[in-house]
This record gives sequence, C-alpha cells and structure tokens, in this order.
Amino acid sequence: MAVVLALWSAVVYGVADYCGGHATRRLPSPVVTCASQIGGLAALLCLLPILGDPLPPARDWGWGAAGGVAGVFALVSFYRALAEGAMTVVAPTTAVVSASVPVVVGLAQGERPSGLALTGVALALVAVALVGGVGSRSSEPSRPTPPYVVGLAVLAGLGFGFVFVTLGRASDESGMWPLVSMRVVSIPLAFLLARRVRQRVERPLQRSTIVLTLVAGLLDMSANLLYLLATRHGLLTVVGVVAALYPASTVALAFVRDGERVGRIQVTGLLVAAGALVLVGMG
Repeated sequence: MAVVLALWSAVVYGVADYCGGHATRRLPSPVVTCASQIGGLAALLCLLPILGDPLPPARDWGWGAAGGVAGVFALVSFYRALAEGAMTVVAPTTAVVSASVPVVVGLAQGERPSGLALTGVALALVAVALVGGVGSRSSEPSRPTPPYVVGLAVLAGLGFGFVFVTLGRASDESGMWPLVSMRVVSIPLAFLLARRVRQRVERPLQRSTIVLTLVAGLLDMSANLLYLLATRHGLLTVVGVVAALYPASTVALAFVRDGERVGRIQVTGLLVAAGALVLVGMG
C-alpha cells in the first residue's frame, strides 16, 4: 500500500514539476510558486470539511510549518533551475539529493528495512541518477545547463528532502492539517520573494501560463497528500526514495512534448527504476 501511494505521488510530483517549469519560462519562479500554492491551498480547504479531520496537536503544526519554509525555497530554486536549464538534467539532480535525505534520516532514527527493500532503495538511487543521463556524453541535453543551475538543483533537492522528512514526522491523527500549516507559512514567504523580484512579467498574461501555474499547484498538493498517506503506511527510508522517482514522469513529458533528447543511459535508468520498485514491493 505504502509503495503504491508513494509511486503515485512520484508520478504526480513529476507532472506538477513539468507544468511549473514551463510556467517559469514566462513568469518569475517566486510568482509561480506563490500563485500555484494559493491554488493548492484553496483546493485543500474545500476538501477538509469532507474529510472531517480534527485539529492536530501543536507539534504537527510545527512540522508542517518547518516543511513549508523549506518547501518554498526549494520550489523557487527548482523552478528557476528548470527555467534556465534542461529538465532532463535539473529534475534528476534534484531527485537524487532529495531521495538521499529521508534515507539518511530514516536510518539514523533506527528504521531497518529488509535486505531486499534496502537493495531496492539503493537501486532506486542509481536509477534516479541514470535517468538524468549521468556519465553519458552521447545524450547531451538539448538545452545548456550552467554550473550555477546545477547548484540550484542541489539546493532544491535538500529542501524537498527536508519536506519529505517533516511530513513523515507528522502523527497519523493529524489528518491533512500539516499540509495546511505548510501552505500558511510558505505562501507569505513566496509572496515576499515575489515582491522582491525585478524580472519583467509578460504582458498580456497568456491563459496557458495561468492554467499551467494553477495545475502545478493542484498537482503538487495532490502529490503531497499521497506522500503523507504513504508515510503512514511504510518506512520513511523506503517511501522517500520511491517518491523521489518523480523525474521519470518529468523526463517523459519533456521527451514527448518538448523534444528533449533521451539517451540509452536514461532509458536504462527507467528500467532500473522498475526493478527497484519490484524489490521494494517484495521487501
């Protein structure tokens, strides 16, 4: 159950990143982050009365707030990296870093997955790197990726990894409220960052840009919800790595819709990811 939920969260995260990355090619990344998160919060607030979750203790509000701070800086860094570099490089780089954080934290907290599951976790980390074409000279991305963009991708990965950890620390009784506290903190921060941006906003604003921004927010919130449920049914060490396979859907969309080249190493990475999921599921 946990692996299935985490896998679906990975798929939805990847599609959200694709939409957000394209929106930031026309709008500053803090603006896209702020607008998308407002849309996601609005959808969640409509869902909460249906779920009927009771208010959680202060501890869970705190974990959600901490995740919100890390998440907004991670998203701003990630969207800017996607806007200025190749998706097929930025997304996997971020994912490798973000996958490593919950693994380290989970093992430090005493989680001990089975040997089969740990093998799958290790393979998943390798798969994420391969999906990015790491070590391949024959599959150069169609867009140049400067070193500072790679640095932004690493910074985003650390932030996303911390978000994975904070959501995993929320108690089962908290329901979906940690996601609310995340957005209550992250939206004002994103708004302040957006006000400081001097980058010119396109005029007139295209409808497609608005749609991409709102869709990115809705999908990101949906992926967070799926991931939160996954952490309540499985180990952080395993769930965090499976969720970090989201570059697969981002790369697939970039290949199909944008014509970005995908080399043999990236295809191998997708196959390794499938094998990793089988091992994790069996373990």
